[in-house]
Amino acid sequence: MSASKDLHSKWTIGGLLVSLGIIYGDIGTSPLYVMKAIVGLDNPINSDLVLGGISLVFWTLTLQTTLKYVILTLNADNHGEGGIFALYALVKRTKIKWLIVPAIIGGSALLADGIITPPISVSSAVEGVKNFYPTINTVPIVIAILCVLFTIQQFGTSLVGRFFSPVMMIWFGMLATLGVIQISDNWGVLKAINPYYAYHILVAPEGINPEGFFVLGFVFLCTTGAEALYSDMGHCGRKNIRISWMFVKSALLLNYFGQAAFLIDHEGSTLRSLGTSNPNPFYMIMPDWFQPIGVVIATLAAVIASQALISGSFTLINEAMRLNFWPKVRIKYPTDLKGQLYIPSINWLLLFGCIGIVLYFEESSAMEHAYGLAIVLCMIMTTVLLNYYLIMKRVAWYIYVPLITLYLVIEGSFLAANVVKFAEGGFVTLIIAIVLIAIMSIWFRAKKISKNYTKMVQIGDYSQMLRELSVDLSIPKYATHLVYLTNASRVDEIEEKVVYSIFEKRPKRADMYWFLHVNILNEPYKTEYKVTHILRDDVIRIDFNLGFREPTKINIMFKEVVKNMVANGEVDIRSRYESLNRNNIIGDFKFVLSEKFLSNDSDLLWYEKLIMNSYFFLKKLSLSEEGGFGLDSSSVKVEKFPLVLHPPEKICMKRID
Repeated sequence: MSASKDLHSKWTIGGLLVSLGIIYGDIGTSPLYVMKAIVGLDNPINSDLVLGGISLVFWTLTLQTTLKYVILTLNADNHGEGGIFALYALVKRTKIKWLIVPAIIGGSALLADGIITPPISVSSAVEGVKNFYPTINTVPIVIAILCVLFTIQQFGTSLVGRFFSPVMMIWFGMLATLGVIQISDNWGVLKAINPYYAYHILVAPEGINPEGFFVLGFVFLCTTGAEALYSDMGHCGRKNIRISWMFVKSALLLNYFGQAAFLIDHEGSTLRSLGTSNPNPFYMIMPDWFQPIGVVIATLAAVIASQALISGSFTLINEAMRLNFWPKVRIKYPTDLKGQLYIPSINWLLLFGCIGIVLYFEESSAMEHAYGLAIVLCMIMTTVLLNYYLIMKRVAWYIYVPLITLYLVIEGSFLAANVVKFAEGGFVTLIIAIVLIAIMSIWFRAKKISKNYTKMVQIGDYSQMLRELSVDLSIPKYATHLVYLTNASRVDEIEEKVVYSIFEKRPKRADMYWFLHVNILNEPYKTEYKVTHILRDDVIRIDFNLGFREPTKINIMFKEVVKNMVANGEVDIRSRYESLNRNNIIGDFKFVLSEKFLSNDSDLLWYEKLIMNSYFFLKKLSLSEEGGFGLDSSSVKVEKFPLVLHPPEKICMKRID
């Protein structure tokens, strides 16, 4: 707890630099495509549209990114960690069950956004090459960069990460410098800070603003990285983010206003007619001699933006698994850095999705139509959860009600403006989000159903039987130490199927019985355990209390616990065979896991059948039970047990002679 307080209460030069490298990749590369999307390639440039667009960008970055996320939402940290799942774990304490709905929708939308952010960022940057080679096909280059980026994930990003901060420092410095140069030729562009221009463009006649109200769909692209900013809070600290954001926001606004000044100077023309093969005002404001350098820096910044989102996706899936939202998948830890992980299946699925996006849309201008629809859903869901966080913190209603209402109106407007993107490509990310929502909902609901139909019994009722079985020499010994993983949260309870496994499904005699329970906490980082001696020298229960971002390496953790217990003289783990005991040989440990299957005796309603059949299908594709708990397969026995839901009524039968 003190470590997270120190992280968020202090700021350092190193922390500010790390923030630049990790936090702002997505939002920091938005100048590559936002103004191009607002103005359009073939619409005549007019000063009203440009000033109104840049005014909307200014107030979006101020109200949405700065006020909502940097000032307000960053306060909602769960022991130092941020993100929609961390926020859900925090407000889950209110016992309001339906809050799981915005958590699942928001998490799914954020993951869906992760599939389009790398393609649009890298494509927008690489297309700058067309200024020198107008006929070049950038699609293969973009795919090659993405393939390299996703391939290096398995080696960890600690080495590459050292270059992130300097590159992003150069990037933001370049944005600010290019913007100042253009603004110095037209200081009048700064009048767009007046919110009147934002209002005026939304109600302007169609001839001035071809998109009308729906221009908000393109303006929204300037703040899409705000949710990722919140998710990465635990890596850098609240104060470091708030201080570095002042520099980042200044650099972004200077570049946006610089692009606006350039566009106003070319009023009446269209972007496509300005004599360049890459009609992007971001590159147009660069001197000709600097453009090759600018393309390289922009590409590096786009790669860093993609890297941050990939890492964020890994963290999000890891949290989803701990919260029972996602099937178990294999997690690797490529470096010793806390919180850094690599999920192979998600990595390759993201790459496959990114390549599909590039091949389908080909150009960044086409991707703009698909971008934003999913992430605005995530922002609305965060606002809903934030509302209950403020209530939980006993904030006065006359403070949180206007705030939450304001952001529901703003984000509702962005959603309405983005809906028109559905037919133009927005359906791609929305379909991905719906698939992810379905997976999370099915997995969570099926886990609840399974838990409701798991019968618990009092372990005390079987204590004497366990003691007698342990010394019954007429039964062959199954193992010196027999270990069961249990879902029973109470120390005095055990699943009925465990009792059945020990006494009836081939009686299992052991010198010592161990019951292990893993309890996932609502806080991110904690590793505690508690030992309960149910029967001295016969039955021991260990409860592991793990944070929802901690790896579930039960094999290693259990060995460490046993080692500590031996050192304290609590347990003797030597073999009970006389010859081996005399030579201090450690007895064998055997793990028994239970795997459920849906019984044919279940009498299910149609929706229950759909949920459970989908659940067991996903289970076949997911990581095995022993893999999920980090157990060695050589010492694990998996037993199958039928899951009977709604058992049919007793059948009355008549015997005949």
